[in-house]
Amino acid sequence: MDRYYWGVDLGGTKIECAVIERSTDKCVVRERIATESDQGYAHILNQIKLLIDRCVEQLGQRPIAIGFGTPGTLDPYYGVMKNCNSTALNGKPLDKDLSQLLDAQVVLANDANCFALAEAHFGAAKRVKPNAEVVFGIIMGTGVGSGIVVNGKGLYGCHGIAGEWGHNVIEPNGALCYCGQSGCLETVISGKGLERFYFEQSGVELSLPEIVARTADDEHAQATMARMSHYFGIAAAQIINVLDPDVIVIGGGVGNIDALYQHAQQAILPHLFNGELNTQIVKPDLGDSAGVFGAAALVK
Repeated sequence: MDRYYWGVDLGGTKIECAVIERSTDKCVVRERIATESDQGYAHILNQIKLLIDRCVEQLGQRPIAIGFGTPGTLDPYYGVMKNCNSTALNGKPLDKDLSQLLDAQVVLANDANCFALAEAHFGAAKRVKPNAEVVFGIIMGTGVGSGIVVNGKGLYGCHGIAGEWGHNVIEPNGALCYCGQSGCLETVISGKGLERFYFEQSGVELSLPEIVARTADDEHAQATMARMSHYFGIAAAQIINVLDPDVIVIGGGVGNIDALYQHAQQAILPHLFNGELNTQIVKPDLGDSAGVFGAAALVK
């Protein structure tokens, strides 16, 4: 077995690599490079190879396997990338191309799955419940995504879409979502969704942090936060009823709002098929390190 495990966070603007010592879970090499995705797919591959070669030079050892966090999903039927905001990746057999280029086994997962893996193996979920069987990791920011970890492994599903929590309809006849549905959870409790609701109520355009700062004495900000808690409670209860996770970790800008945690129990319980709520709902520990550490956990 390789002494190290490797992870790469493939983002739209940067590519980051972390090499972790297997026996200690200590990160021994960490490097990043610009993605330069506007120069096309072949250039992105070359940038990845350049980054890996730099890390190999420092470590003196090439990887046997590398986990990649990607801004989209590998379609398990067609073997190509889909739903990538770095559009040059869409329709490409990224795992096969990388495996050939790097002469290593390659495992891919989207950024939300990597977030969940990172917090399960190295972060908040491990801290609050080290032996957690099921961890549900949420990224609530510009959009809403999530990942599921069961017994330390990511759950991806038949179509590769396990964890697409944000694209379930929570408000019929609500706002149109880019996915084609109306009233998706993402349109309601994402940062953009909350900002839109505040504007509709007040006629004033504010950023989410500005809305939160006004909560004490702005009735429209109070209504926005109450709406967030209400719909989060319904949607989280559905997840708990189906998966019954030990821990829910909430990242992203919306995940920084204290009211989300203060009102979680009272928001969830009315919709829960249980008389009490024992799932722990926590903020993440790893910040922007989650992507690359979660990628490494794919080959741990």
